[in-house]
Amino acid sequence: MSTLAHTMMTAARSADSGLAGPGGLDRYPYAEAPAADRVGAPVWESADPELGRMGRRAGGSRGRGLHGQLVQQLGQMIVSGDLGADRPLVPEEIGQRFEVSRTVVRESLRVLEAKGLVSARPNVGTRVRPVSDWNLLDPDIIEWRAFGPQRDDQRRELSELRWTIEPLAARLAAGHGRADVQQRLSDMVEIMAHAVAQGDALTYSRADAEFHSLLIQVASNRMLEHLSGIVSSALQVSGGPVAGCERPNDASLSHHGRIVDALAAGDGAAAEAAMRQLLTVHPEVERVVPAPREH
Repeated sequence: MSTLAHTMMTAARSADSGLAGPGGLDRYPYAEAPAADRVGAPVWESADPELGRMGRRAGGSRGRGLHGQLVQQLGQMIVSGDLGADRPLVPEEIGQRFEVSRTVVRESLRVLEAKGLVSARPNVGTRVRPVSDWNLLDPDIIEWRAFGPQRDDQRRELSELRWTIEPLAARLAAGHGRADVQQRLSDMVEIMAHAVAQGDALTYSRADAEFHSLLIQVASNRMLEHLSGIVSSALQVSGGPVAGCERPNDASLSHHGRIVDALAAGDGAAAEAAMRQLLTVHPEVERVVPAPREH
């Protein structure tokens, strides 16, 4: 195992970092703990049963303090349907229930508005927007949907979206053979192999997330690069064997290795084919590949 791979294997068990951003070759992504393992917010008793449920359903704060916690809590409530479309959100009431300042409430609602979850209009106030207005590609919304009642639809949609994005990214990446990127991808495969041998699913998933994110970033297509965070989110929240890369085994390792070999050879067609095989769902799942749905 290379020195870099060994260092990253060790760091994976102790560090707490974020996902690698575009061009972030020196970072290693660490998946967040599942929602069930996160520390929830205190329970606020409320005369309003919907607001009273907010604290109990809260997820992690992502290290963003009160502002981040409130965004997380309100976002989860909206995405889960507990705060339905056209539901008014009164800043004063939210501030009282969550014991936060008017500034925290105002900034949190602005974040939710940017995600398309709420709208604020003069003489109308702030209201929840319908699903058709949400930014469904936002990583937070992807996570909130994945742990809510829409999780099955979210998994299917993410799987189909990855089938659209990643084979093309693999083909394009084959034409950009940077030595540092090639080594990094090889290191990720080496880490995954060691993780499979050790039965270490967490380390495997972290190396896998970086592999796919990096592959998209080196495709030299800014539109695709913008979607790398979506793929990383999909890998973290899939919650089941939707695609071959989400289950640590020898077959998955083989496909990852074939992708690396194809990139090294500059063979875009082979890289694309290997990625499609990697993204094929397992036999025990109904579909082998995403197919047109009946309406």
